[in-house]
Amino acid sequence: MSSERAASDLVTEKPQESELLIVTGLSGAGRTTTSHALEDHGWYVVENLPPQMLVTLADLVARNPHSIPRLAVVVDVRSKHLFDSIRESLNSLTAAGVTYRVLFLEAAENVLVRRFEQGRRPHPLQGSGRISEGIAAERELLQEIRSRADVVLDTTNFNVHDLNREITQLFSDHGPIVLRLNIMSFGFKYGLPNDANFVADVRFVPNPHWVPELRPFTGQDPQVSEFVLEAQGTQQFIEHYVAALEPVLEGYRRENKHYATLAVGCTGGKHRSVAIAEELAHRLSSLPSVKITVAHRDLGRE
Repeated sequence: MSSERAASDLVTEKPQESELLIVTGLSGAGRTTTSHALEDHGWYVVENLPPQMLVTLADLVARNPHSIPRLAVVVDVRSKHLFDSIRESLNSLTAAGVTYRVLFLEAAENVLVRRFEQGRRPHPLQGSGRISEGIAAERELLQEIRSRADVVLDTTNFNVHDLNREITQLFSDHGPIVLRLNIMSFGFKYGLPNDANFVADVRFVPNPHWVPELRPFTGQDPQVSEFVLEAQGTQQFIEHYVAALEPVLEGYRRENKHYATLAVGCTGGKHRSVAIAEELAHRLSSLPSVKITVAHRDLGRE
């Protein structure tokens, strides 16, 4: 990675007003991956915005900073005529008192050529010429905005995961990637959740449904929760399951997988799965950089 300013200068204390980040750079250097990474960290991303619209959009966000506190605008040279006005647009932002940062992505020519060839698509500026000619034309066109960039990232030696990690370090609130784990209870008789990454079958636990005084309650009620969690084998299952999940979730974070769903199922999704899902959420919430949400899909069904 190369940087025109120290990265630590850019990620210290966040300003109170809306943040505006302009993402640009050479085609094939990773703008799409960067956009997705920024979205994962709460940025509102607008892609392929004509530079003439920068001031208008920045003004709109500035009027209501709480609605879009972090705006990233991706600007490319798909339309060379429109991009010619980038200098005036940036000067207008400065004149209007808008604080912004510019992230510029670049890579070595041979790497860019290989990426275009692997993707079997032409460079946007090559016309009837070669890919290398399009890259050279783009470098010349982008020279000025590169000189004004706050951060220049050279992605020559980056894969998708490397670039994700770099964007995380520069532009997320908390640095390391947070995995969002949704723990969902469900009833097998209503079908498996389509988006489940893991499915835990807890029908081995005695069913409170067959205990008349517990039947009207749910796994969120203490009397049912105690019955389920104190049943033979439940605690052993939970302890082993949490231990098995820890390296998996850590691996997900390393591989930049940001979302996962753990489905916990019993027969009807009312008693056992609800109680055990709540307990798993409690145990897993102590893991670093994992954000837990809990949903009970079939709670309330007859």
